[in-house]
Amino acid sequence: MKEHEAFELAITVQPADIDGLGHVNNVVYVRWIQDVAIAHWSTLATAAEQQRLLWVITRHEIDYLRPAFAGDDLIARTWVGEAQGMSFPRHTELVRRTGRKVLARAKTLWCPVDAKTLRPMEPGAEIRARFSSEPGKQEFFSQDVF
Repeated sequence: MKEHEAFELAITVQPADIDGLGHVNNVVYVRWIQDVAIAHWSTLATAAEQQRLLWVITRHEIDYLRPAFAGDDLIARTWVGEAQGMSFPRHTELVRRTGRKVLARAKTLWCPVDAKTLRPMEPGAEIRARFSSEPGKQEFFSQDVF
């Protein structure tokens, strides 16, 4: 996997993910956004980097476009945006595997923190390069038909 390519994680909607309205609860989408980000970090970061650095969320923006239901097979796609200071944006789409319709889109801001002190820390040039896109690069979502 190249550093700035989208990372994908397969998800199958479980009965416990469903709310009283019969579709996936909003809190579950937040969990999936976090799960795919952590999986991406775990894939690209070394063991030493993972031991010294953690990430905390400072902001979520989520657009819910379509519902998901028990048994649906989804793909969570994530990619990094351009970091500014200690704010590292990450984009996520939750897509139905069949038909590739986007169900939700999110932009999440992450801040690197020291694993021991839990205080914000500069992650270093190597991590910054791996988890930040190039300045000025467009950050488009997938196109789909509504």
